[in-house]
Amino acid sequence: MKLFARLVLLSVLGVCRAGYLSLPLKISSTFNGSGELLLDRRESLVHGISLASQPAGAVSFVNMVNNLKGDVGRGYYLEIQMGTPAQKMNILVDTGSSNFAVAAAPNGDMVTYFKPELSSTYKPLNRDVSVRYTQGSWMGRLGTDVVTIPKGPNGTVTINIAIIMESENFFLPGINWQGILGLAYSTLAKPSSSVEPFFDSLVKHMGIPDVFSLQMCGAGLSLVAVEQASPVGGSLIMGGIEPNLYKGDIWYTPIKEEWYYQIEVLKLEVGGQNLNLDCTEYNADKAIVDSGTTLLRLPMNVFVAVTMAIKQTSKVEQFVDGFWAGSQLACWTQGTTPWSFFPQISIYLRGENSTQSFRITILPQLYIQPLADIGDSMECYRFGISSSTNGLVLGATVMEGFYVVFDRAQQRVGFAASSCGVIDGSTVSEIAGPFSATDVSNNCISKRPRTEPALWIISYALIALCCITILISVILLVIPWGHQNGNGLTDDSSLIRHRWK
Repeated sequence: MKLFARLVLLSVLGVCRAGYLSLPLKISSTFNGSGELLLDRRESLVHGISLASQPAGAVSFVNMVNNLKGDVGRGYYLEIQMGTPAQKMNILVDTGSSNFAVAAAPNGDMVTYFKPELSSTYKPLNRDVSVRYTQGSWMGRLGTDVVTIPKGPNGTVTINIAIIMESENFFLPGINWQGILGLAYSTLAKPSSSVEPFFDSLVKHMGIPDVFSLQMCGAGLSLVAVEQASPVGGSLIMGGIEPNLYKGDIWYTPIKEEWYYQIEVLKLEVGGQNLNLDCTEYNADKAIVDSGTTLLRLPMNVFVAVTMAIKQTSKVEQFVDGFWAGSQLACWTQGTTPWSFFPQISIYLRGENSTQSFRITILPQLYIQPLADIGDSMECYRFGISSSTNGLVLGATVMEGFYVVFDRAQQRVGFAASSCGVIDGSTVSEIAGPFSATDVSNNCISKRPRTEPALWIISYALIALCCITILISVILLVIPWGHQNGNGLTDDSSLIRHRWK
């Protein structure tokens, strides 16, 4: 028996493409969640897994709370003041890249952009730079300038800036941000790791602890709802942890490689049922935490297994493939709550004690995502999970349910239930543990991934080798023709004529 009045499948065109960008998800400004805020934290260790947290009386980061706003499906951004005199810019927060870059030329409908010629403190470095993401790219030039963050650490610091002169599919129509703040490690910085990333500069010159934490409060908000209200909120806490932003304890998993925030996934469950895949499948290429990716992205084998399990577990009789592929929407009559038709998804992460794990669970409210209304009678949703050719990515689909701590000082990423991860009074995420990991391989990462700079070096070396080979071939071809002309010189015209015979 069908549990919904009507199922309509629509082509999404450009809207669904946003799900594949290396850019974040939904939004609504001062979203306060359930209000169940725990102000008193403690440091504890349960069964060998660090549960974390900030002791009572620690430094407050209240001034940074709600310092993020967002564009639905297209990013959470932070206000930054750049240059002298200061120019106000909104900058996309991205834990999946390492360059700080800002538009320095008009682009489409963009009317706000950085004007380095008006800043007395801007200094060009005379180095070109280009960055390509999963979708979208830009090219520009490196320089330095001073920045302040109105809702961030006190003070002004000089940082590396890439001024964007050209871009392709990077600045989307109607967005409210003009640049990107890469928060990953210097290994990913372009054109080389010698370019000190933004957060590294804050730590080095402002003396703040080498940790930041992120809350994204867009869960369950539809495109229409956000357009009719203020932009959604979120918080980027630079230098520590703000207790008001999470509930319960923080569970930590080690950072396995310092380039992206690469972690180790041990297994996945759909509706409480283990997918029974080899754990290396989950970490194929890499598994990372990336606020700049909209969806939960899974390696192809894992994606196929997850979608099959959802189909078998869900109470929906039939869906066409376009819904699972992200090219079509599913629509129900207004008032129907489709989330009850779908199972929860659990992701098990390696604990700090390698023999143990913990799990983060997302409810359907996070991966069956409202996008638009059709007239007054239909509400449409998209599938918040996609396949990936470059690893598993915990993007905004997952992160909107959790307060995520990037503890670089202790090489770990922490997860706690977010205080704003609530829809219609119900929590949309769960965290539990510890669980034994003795039945899982000691290393689910089968091969240490090559860093992107290394790949670039290899590419350049191969290009150089090809050029040398071509040069030698040309010389070998040209010299005999010179001898045939009897003067020991190359006769280009006779060579060309011979080739055209």
